[in-house]
Amino acid sequence: MPVTVKLDDLLHERRMTLTELADRVGLTLANLSILKTGKAKAIRFSTLEAICRELDCQPGDLLGYDGE
Repeated sequence: MPVTVKLDDLLHERRMTLTELADRVGLTLANLSILKTGKAKAIRFSTLEAICRELDCQPGDLLGYDGE
């Protein structure tokens, strides 16, 4: 899939665990794990907003595009 999720990198930079982020944004650990591993087919804007708020980032910091 050409859209990539860089959640793991952002969590590492912020020294935050996936569990901590899940608690902060009100999502299950399983759903965030699906997003982190790139297996998600979609993401709600409200979820994207909550993740960006907690990680102090922009959507472009979280998502990438590899169109090759």
